[in-house]
Amino acid sequence: MWIEDVAEIEALYGAPSPRSLEKVVTRITPAYRRWIEASRFCVLSTVGPEGTDASPRGDDGPVVRVADDRTLLIPDWRGNNRMDSLRNIVRDGRVSLMFMVPGSNNVVRVNGTARLGAAPELTERFEQAGKHPRSVIEIAVGEVYFQCAKALMRSRLWTSEDESDAVPTAGDFLKERDESVDAEAYDASYPAYAEPRMW
Repeated sequence: MWIEDVAEIEALYGAPSPRSLEKVVTRITPAYRRWIEASRFCVLSTVGPEGTDASPRGDDGPVVRVADDRTLLIPDWRGNNRMDSLRNIVRDGRVSLMFMVPGSNNVVRVNGTARLGAAPELTERFEQAGKHPRSVIEIAVGEVYFQCAKALMRSRLWTSEDESDAVPTAGDFLKERDESVDAEAYDASYPAYAEPRMW
């Protein structure tokens, strides 16, 4: 019932479109640089001994800095201190990034290897209102390509009405685990809590 052989997958799907293979480049070209520098949001995927992790990353300007055509830098701004991605990077440097730009159905993907640095000369390059990230992720680019737009087209991600009132909130998730949590109070207070902790 379940597919357990790559040959079965290949027989089921057939050959990939030649263009889907030819579009892959091994460096940040000028066009990809423009895209990445316009992106304020990406998903960072890592792998480690405990499994995989995908972490949203966002900023009020470019979410990453293009150091050169083979190197990207991501400041690790304040979060919840789980450090799942960071732990994975230290133990297994393989990473993937998916960059999105509101309104565009394209997604740019970067695969490569990463390492983590915390030296002041590295973290001080990312000052925000007098604050610096605790660490910076440096990614050595292995391959870059744009993803087929069909997933975002199907989902109408950028053109749908706001549907956020139809899904549970962060407070709801917490209350599901602990009945003593006041979900509405948590959700109402979170923006003010988060504002001074963005960087």
